[in-house]
Amino acid sequence: DHDTKCCNTVRCFCADMVQTANSGHPGAPMGMAAMAHVLWTRVMNYSPSNPNWFNRDRFVLSNGHGCALLYAFLHLTGYKQFTLDQMKNFRQIGSITAGHPENHYDGIEVTTGPLGQGIANAVGLAAGQAHMASVYNREGFDLFNNFTYVFCGDGCMMEGISGEAASLAGHLGLGRLIVLYDDNKISIDGSTDLSFSEDVPTRFQAYGWHTITVENGDNDYDGIYNAIQEAQKVSDKPTLISVKTTIGLGSIKQGTEKTHGSPLGDEDLANVKKKFGLNPDEKFAISEDVAQTYSAMEKVGQEKEEAWNKLFDQYQEKYPDLAAEVKRRFSGQLPENWQADLPTYKPGDSALATRKCSQQCLEVLIPKIPEMIGGSADLAPSNLTLVGDFVDFQKGQYQGRNLRFGVREHGMAAFVNGISAYGSFLPYCATFMNFLSYLQGAITLSDLSGVKCIYIMTHDSIGLGEDGPTHQPIEKLATIRGMPNTFLFRPADGNEVAGSYICALEQEASPSVLALSRQGLPQLAGSSRDGVAKGAYTVLDCEGTPDVILAASGSEVSLCVATAEGELKGKKVRVVSVPCFELFDKQSREYALSVFPDGVPVLSVEASTPLGWQKFAHASIGMTTAGASAPAKDLFQKFGFTTSNVAEKANRLMEFYEGNPPRSPVNTICF
Repeated sequence: DHDTKCCNTVRCFCADMVQTANSGHPGAPMGMAAMAHVLWTRVMNYSPSNPNWFNRDRFVLSNGHGCALLYAFLHLTGYKQFTLDQMKNFRQIGSITAGHPENHYDGIEVTTGPLGQGIANAVGLAAGQAHMASVYNREGFDLFNNFTYVFCGDGCMMEGISGEAASLAGHLGLGRLIVLYDDNKISIDGSTDLSFSEDVPTRFQAYGWHTITVENGDNDYDGIYNAIQEAQKVSDKPTLISVKTTIGLGSIKQGTEKTHGSPLGDEDLANVKKKFGLNPDEKFAISEDVAQTYSAMEKVGQEKEEAWNKLFDQYQEKYPDLAAEVKRRFSGQLPENWQADLPTYKPGDSALATRKCSQQCLEVLIPKIPEMIGGSADLAPSNLTLVGDFVDFQKGQYQGRNLRFGVREHGMAAFVNGISAYGSFLPYCATFMNFLSYLQGAITLSDLSGVKCIYIMTHDSIGLGEDGPTHQPIEKLATIRGMPNTFLFRPADGNEVAGSYICALEQEASPSVLALSRQGLPQLAGSSRDGVAKGAYTVLDCEGTPDVILAASGSEVSLCVATAEGELKGKKVRVVSVPCFELFDKQSREYALSVFPDGVPVLSVEASTPLGWQKFAHASIGMTTAGASAPAKDLFQKFGFTTSNVAEKANRLMEFYEGNPPRSPVNTICF
């Protein structure tokens, strides 16, 4: 029949992509073709002529290695970026058809590939719809009613992040989230019997999901469609549809791991085409009737979008303020005067942990910026992310903006990527800095995807004290600084915290991490919000050319100030605060050299690995071992973060360069 002809055409089209590239994964696209065909021709609301239509259904390919399938449907249904030439240049330099989907292109909601990330992103996408519906929908104006659909495979189900995300989705009752599980019983090693024998639907039932099974996912199109229709009617819980498929359907190697990650080979692919009634000598062949079936979806999508636009026009007449806010939110433009009431701090004000200053900033920002939404991984009393009478986002209470993520750091960060991808949100999440290890997979995708979000990470050094080395970050700051599109802010006091939030919220397409202290820090005389925007600036200076520069971030800036004003009082000392390496790297050479001039030795001081400080400093005081369990003051004494040790090392550095003034580390060629 025609459905089968369409699916077989897609199977061979995807296999041609992989064969031409001599690289890729043909098995999953061939196995999931029927699922995709039903979804894209009978179910999903989307508009290829306007891929950013606010109320489009969202599709996530969590098993991103099967991306040839997604690219094929974007091409066939009329997404202009996905030309036939792009299909033929699959996985090649300069092509948008990368080896795994990247969200920089139309029709790709989120970047996937690392397994389990996509299904976790989808929970964020579904939460985004639930929140927008709760806040903006009115009687007769069901503006936001889209579904989020996910394809995932056994690998996604094995990764722990999928369990975190599914547990949270079930708790929240996200009824417009529908996951189609490609249950083909195959992983890279072979049969899933080797390592994965659990009953997945029963697991999801325990999470609070509705579950359905389609026994023949290869060609039971009505069965797949009916299952999705049933799922759509379940409004109080997400649905998992377990679809039994055959990986590499049509290949002589079908049903085995041999079709997973390698081209089929010319002979096998030719035989597949013969079996399906297609010309084995043709590549990327789409018959006219198949092409018309898919290209017709563009007009269908336009009509659906136009109907929604008319509804929105009527909504705008009746609720002009709400409509204006919806448009502003999706534009990414922040509200007017959002910075106006951020707190300012002056010397003599109480010493505060920078996590407390962060809370004071959030108390101003969240009421002013309705798109800000977020929460903590069961650490809200420690991260200080709870704000006033902030309402929780819970099942049946989706207007809330405080998310209780529970102890699910990895799922939390992936959720943030997803809700950001919905549009109209500016998300944040929080945990302890040392638990970056739990979030790393998702933060890497934040970085790659250009997600504008804020990671609030408190307890940023040995200064957290008695919890000991299991909780004390050593290499974490360097890890984040090594990411190419992420901004790390480690503020020294309240003014720098406010400046860090301003910089983070003004980023266009980059995640930001705020590294915040547990211990109280003094408010510095020379600190400023504007200084944060430069990445590094002088907080304490001397007359004339300095004898030495002390450079630090966060809690060690006040230590350096105390050293300059104490043990090094007889020397000419400049203290430089470096709250953000990445912003300082963007400054002119002239400015960089005004901060770190030639001829002056620089000593960096940071309670972290010294890795990375070589860009600015000639020598460093840092952490070269794990921490320990003790009160913070004893730990700083033990590891040399004292005025006496900083003074001693500064004197030795000055002696080393006496008579041989050093070139500034920033006075170098950069490519």
